[in-house]
Order: sequence, then structure tokens, then C-alpha cells
Amino acid sequence: MEFANLHPYVYYATRYPFSKDQTSRNRTCYTSSLYLISDGKGIIQTCNRTYEVKAGSLVYIPAGQQHHWVADSCDPMVHVCCYFDWSYVDRRARADHPSLICYDAATLQPDLIGPTFPYVLPEYLIVEKLRMWLELFGKFYTDNQDTNNRTYIRNLRTQGNFQQFIEFYLTFALKKEHIPNLHMARLLERLDQDLVQGNLQPLETYYNELKISRGYFFDIFKQATGKPPTQYIIHFRVNRAKEDLLHSSLTITEIAEKHGFSSLHYFSKLFHKLHGQSPREYRDKNK
Repeated sequence: MEFANLHPYVYYATRYPFSKDQTSRNRTCYTSSLYLISDGKGIIQTCNRTYEVKAGSLVYIPAGQQHHWVADSCDPMVHVCCYFDWSYVDRRARADHPSLICYDAATLQPDLIGPTFPYVLPEYLIVEKLRMWLELFGKFYTDNQDTNNRTYIRNLRTQGNFQQFIEFYLTFALKKEHIPNLHMARLLERLDQDLVQGNLQPLETYYNELKISRGYFFDIFKQATGKPPTQYIIHFRVNRAKEDLLHSSLTITEIAEKHGFSSLHYFSKLFHKLHGQSPREYRDKNK
């Protein structure tokens, strides 16, 4: 499959806690699947390979690959998981649920197996900032049902959140082998830290460290975040200010100053543009 034909589509995403010593049946998913261990321990076996998993383990199983799980006897794992295709496959005429799983190799229907990714993806990874990954996963939890006219709009949001997650996942999984400028993830971590600590540097500091031009920096920044750098910084500061509006006794002027806005008027203008109401209206409405 060519990259131009990739349109990742998630059918089912959920959180699944195992019981002690629970063993899943050997299965072959017709879709690709990703499993992120949030708690506990266990093992996964696939193609004569065994991986010991723990909190932070991220396992990718391509469509059509047999595998099964065994939970720890004392501290059983919990995983968040999703079943998806790299491009939508319509199996409705032959399956009750979109995330079709085969438990008997003799009945496997090869023509229903979903497409593969153009490059080999690692089966097993360890993620950092587990909480962030779990939050990203949680934005596209969905039930194992085909989309209909009642769920279409909700599904648009689900697919949008899922595709943002897949972009984040591929950036992490492929490193710098096939997708350029994956240093952007580290830069964003530093930028967020600088914003939190009130130590934001001029933008040229960041792209000079990457040794790239200003224009290219703006292009890849928007690809990574969906926003130009200035808008990203504004959204970050406004979201931080919202917490103080709801959970502190600071005046709105003090909040504007605390989060680096040049004036109360500028803060109020940006806040209204993003949220359709003034900071005071937001505070009064949500207290």
C-alpha cells in the first residue's frame, strides 16, 4: 500500500482489565491492533515470539497475525486497545462487528484481512509519558459497531482524534527512518516545559537548535501540532489560564499577567476568540 492510500480508520477502541492468570484464546484479528499496557504485567505471544509486558508497553500486531495474551497471576495487566485498518475495509456483509476476530485458523478468510503498512513497524515498544498516551487513546474510545446515520457525526470526531493519535504513534515508532524531522517531538516537550516554567524563548532559538530554516520549522510544527507555533503557544497559555479561572481566587488581571499576556484586553480578546465568551463569563458560568 502506498502512503497516498493510507486513511487509518478505527472500528473499536476500549480499556480491558484482565483477571489474575487470565489467558486469551489464540486469535487472528482481521484488522491491525495496538495494545498499550496501563497497569499490571503479563505476556503476549505471537509468531513464536514472547514479550513480557508492563505499564508503558506498546504492542503492535498487524492484520492477520496470530497472537494471544496471558495475564500475571498477582498483578494482572490492564490494556487499552484499538482495532483499525490502515484504510477502511467494508466487512459488513460478512461480519456482525467491524473488528472481526478469528479464533479457528481453519476458518480464516484471507480476503477479509486488512491492508498492511508500507514499512515494518516494531511489535514491541516502551513509551514515555504514559499518562499522555492514555489521554490520547481515551479520545477515540468507541464501541464495536458499524457507523450509522445516528452515530456519523460522533464518528467523525472519533476518526479525527484517532488519526491524530496515529500520526503521534508513527512519529514515535518509525523514529527518523521514514518520516523526517522527528526531533520535533523533543522540541515540543521542551517548548511545553518552557511554557510551564515561564521561560519561553524566541522562536528562532528553537529552529536554530534544529538547524533548519524558519519556514521549514513552521511547516513541520504545524504538521506535528495542527497549529502554527504562535497559535500553539496562545492555546497553551489560554488553557492554563482556564484552570486558574476555575480553581483560583486570582483576579482576571492577575491571571493574564501570570500566563504571559501583555494586557487584560489582549487576554480577553484571545479568550473570546477561542471560546466565544469573556474570561469572566467563563468563570461565572463554570464555577
